[in-house]
Amino acid sequence: MSDREVLIGVTGGIASYKTAALVSQLVQAGMGVTVVMTKAAEQFVGRATFAALTGRPVATSIFDANTFPLGAHITLAERAQLYCVAPATADFLANAANGAADDLVSTLYLSVTSPVLVAPAMNCEMWEKAAVQRNVTQLAEDGVHLVGPDEGWLSCRKKGFGRMAAPEAIFAAIHRLLE
Repeated sequence: MSDREVLIGVTGGIASYKTAALVSQLVQAGMGVTVVMTKAAEQFVGRATFAALTGRPVATSIFDANTFPLGAHITLAERAQLYCVAPATADFLANAANGAADDLVSTLYLSVTSPVLVAPAMNCEMWEKAAVQRNVTQLAEDGVHLVGPDEGWLSCRKKGFGRMAAPEAIFAAIHRLLE
């Protein structure tokens, strides 16, 4: 797996702390990893965490002429062999299912030609909403691979479905898709 390039999208959910563990596992397996984050994601885990884990700058803007003269959504999409969004919030799922792109993470979803894996994470009431389930169904029909969510203790102090899959489960799904 040392010759693989994985792009990790991080959206604004408390589960993003698990994404740091996932990124560490991918790097330790010899994969090249680039992280892109939404502004909301930065409220949970800082860029410095992912930069330290990957040894690469973290992308947060479509417009970064110094690092990506052609646009981050072009350069990063072209080199990605897999795009994984973890956590994938209800907002990201809605954008992706409907072809909307209002940040770098969702714009990359529309730009990549590689396989896409999403790891949903949200409150159990959100996960159960018909609109979210429609979006998940649409993404699956579009060929997006999903891992989770799992049932368990949520940050809202409830137990239910909505917990992001464990980093090990996401790592295993990435490994399977890259083989």
